[in-house]
Amino acid sequence: MTPPQPQKAAPERRFDVVIIGSGLAGLSTALLLPPHLRVAVLTKRSIDAGASGWAQGGIAAVLGDGDSFESHVQDTYVAGAGLCDPEATRQTVEGAPDAIAWLRALGTPFTEDDAGLHLTREGGHSHRRIVHAADATGAAVQVTLVERVRHARHVQVFESHTLVDLILSDKHTAQPSARQDAASPRRCLGAYALNQDTDEVETFVAPHTVLATGGAGKVYLYTSNPDTATGDGIAAAWRAGCRVGNMEFIQFHPTCLFHPQAKSYLITEAVRGEGGQLKLPPALGGERFMPAHDERAELAPRDVVARAIDFEMKKHGIEYVHLDISHQPAAFLHEHFPNILARCAELGIDITREPIPVVPAAHYTCGGVVTDLHARTDVAGLYAVGETAYTGLHGANRLASNSLLECMVFARAAVRHMLQQPTQEPPAIRPWDDSRVIDADEQVVISHNWDELRRFMWDYVGIVRSTKRLERAAHRIALLKGEIQEFYARFHVTRDLLELRNLVEVADLIVRSAQSRKESRGLHYSRDYPDTLPESGPTILTPPTSAGLA
Repeated sequence: MTPPQPQKAAPERRFDVVIIGSGLAGLSTALLLPPHLRVAVLTKRSIDAGASGWAQGGIAAVLGDGDSFESHVQDTYVAGAGLCDPEATRQTVEGAPDAIAWLRALGTPFTEDDAGLHLTREGGHSHRRIVHAADATGAAVQVTLVERVRHARHVQVFESHTLVDLILSDKHTAQPSARQDAASPRRCLGAYALNQDTDEVETFVAPHTVLATGGAGKVYLYTSNPDTATGDGIAAAWRAGCRVGNMEFIQFHPTCLFHPQAKSYLITEAVRGEGGQLKLPPALGGERFMPAHDERAELAPRDVVARAIDFEMKKHGIEYVHLDISHQPAAFLHEHFPNILARCAELGIDITREPIPVVPAAHYTCGGVVTDLHARTDVAGLYAVGETAYTGLHGANRLASNSLLECMVFARAAVRHMLQQPTQEPPAIRPWDDSRVIDADEQVVISHNWDELRRFMWDYVGIVRSTKRLERAAHRIALLKGEIQEFYARFHVTRDLLELRNLVEVADLIVRSAQSRKESRGLHYSRDYPDTLPESGPTILTPPTSAGLA
């Protein structure tokens, strides 16, 4: 019998900036950095596998006649249910035109009409201000940026690299004498990452590290997110001593395609923006139901629409509702929603003649790693951009099409701050501990724990919550965390183990945040606390090792 083999550790690599994640946040940061800097982009699958490429709707920007920054700010405030940070909101809204201009200069093929950029409208917006590329904006932007990054000589992309953990100055330097004393601020010096092709844990060292790993939708059974959305950056930052904020506010997109062959396929809310109506199935009369829930009907914010659909599904004992836009001319649907039309047609659904079966699904993590207006976290040298971060922009509920915008505005802010910092060459770093061994039973346990976590999070910490449900979830999470930590400490690290470790950490943060909010607000709805308090602030959790904003 062959004895267990230790996992290999690879030599370290040194860069000026290490970016973890290859969505719009990560690639924007890489392309905005000047070419004299050496930049590494780590992504755990292919460079184009993140959530940004799945975004259908578009990017919100004040560009049309009659619109204003103030109107965009107010729409964001309304959707955010009183918890939006004023400075972050204004910085994002006012940075939108420049962000769109930058994407256009890179060659992004946005949809145009005779007047220039075609602007559509989405739920929660008082004006047409959504810049889009038909119904596949994220894909169009991602393709453009990927092409640019592949030709950028200063950027080196490392695909199939999964974040293991951040490298910290007080834990991972090679010599004890080189480590900072307790009075010195902790710094991030890069990251350990598992190279899935070689099965080696590689060391990436840099004075600046950017978390752009996206959200944590895969903590739920049903999600519109890709499989990569496992909260890696949020969990790693928390372990490193960073605060997290507003993790109870998980946005459930109201309309994901309900079909056994259509995993995670999103039906953009632009369909509702262009007149799509939500109805009960024909067997229940086929009546439109949103006007009975909110005067804004289908154009209400996502949390309102998701709860309304959830209510109707539970009331009638049905698995889905219908989204009907068949009253629009076929030519209009072919022009505005070609990808949705084609995907539905593949599944035998003709949206020009019949409605689309839809169901809510976990879509966006409004909370994340606490950052300031420069995208800085609590640990010096560590930035967070995009869905990984909590900037304060989204408050208790993200306004449609503000997320891609936030990625670019805060990527620019992070780059600006990095370039103002003095150059500091990190000390020698300890290589990854290579004493862990392979265990044949590991994958079975990981698979079972993964399924259990996602199912009880869906059942107990979903669209509608209660004190008892949250207590049950917290109890199960505590048991899972102990089991997973034992595996992590002893055995060979794999992508599945790393993702499960991060998901259970994020699940714990979501439940703890939800338990601390004794009201219903925005995306957080509790049966035990159905009212909204007259005054409320963000939920900020602080780990024992946090030292405050660096």
